[in-house]
This record gives sequence, C-alpha cells and structure tokens, in this order.
Amino acid sequence: MSDTSHTEEDHTGPIKTPQQLLMAVFFSFVIPIFIIIGLVYYVTTHDKPAAGATNVEKSLEERIQKVGTVEIRDANREMKTGEAVFTAQCSACHANGAAGAPKFGDKAAWAPRIKTGFDALWNSALKGKNAMGAQGGGDFEDFEIARAVVYMANAGGAKFPEPTKPEAAK
Repeated sequence: MSDTSHTEEDHTGPIKTPQQLLMAVFFSFVIPIFIIIGLVYYVTTHDKPAAGATNVEKSLEERIQKVGTVEIRDANREMKTGEAVFTAQCSACHANGAAGAPKFGDKAAWAPRIKTGFDALWNSALKGKNAMGAQGGGDFEDFEIARAVVYMANAGGAKFPEPTKPEAAK
C-alpha cells in the first residue's frame, strides 16, 4: 500500500492563532461596512438641484399636469372648401410629388387611385397610407378632408360629386 502518513501542518489553514482569526473577522465584516458608508456618502453629496429649485411654479405644473386636454371648436364655423384644405394641408406633398405622392392634376398617377373609389381614397386620407400621415382628427373635420379628396381626384380625372355635410343629430 501507499504511504498515507500526513502531518499536522497538511490540515491547517492560513489562520494559526486567535489573533489572526480576530483580524480576519475584522477585515471581512467591518471594512466592507466602511466601504459601503463611503460609497453612499459619495453618491449623496454631489451637487444636485432640489426638485423644483430652479423654477418652482413650472416644475410644479409639470408634476401635476393633466393627463388629457379638451379642445373646444366652433361647431357652426364655416367649413373650408376642398381647394382651401388642399392648399393648407395637402399641397406640401401633392403639389410637387414628394414622398411618392401623386401630383395634383397628374391624370396618369391618379387613375389607379380613382378606380378604387371615393371611399377608399377618403379612408386613405383619414388613416394615412405609405408615407402620408393620417389627417383624421387634425386641424380639419373629416368632411373637409372629403372635400379635399374630391378636389384632388377631380383634378386628376375623376368625376366625384361634391360631398354634402351630414345633418347634425337632433
């Protein structure tokens, strides 16, 4: 059999006296506490403006601002014509064909769109299509957007009738 004799020194660790044990406990537990206290002090002592210190009223308003807003419009205002809506909203892209928009009056570009019908064109204008954003809920009523769609489509060769404003519910 092999020689399995071991000495006492083979089974001992680096701590040989009670003083060394006391120092190991001290460095293992007390020193990390001082390091944590130092880190907390470091983090909390930087110059940070207090909440609302720069402009108290503005910061207060930002913290308690409303979740939503209500916009009141004149329901009896004069509705814009299709040409006025086109000039104000649609001409930015449709006047020069930006972002693939069919140019105003370009019969070849408008022909396939006109074949889909007025409702499809109107829904595309309200909900958006490709690079064109949704116009519904914007500065104009849906009825005014419909007038602009008829104005542009008719300039492109369509024969859509001018939309009529639906009567208000009584």
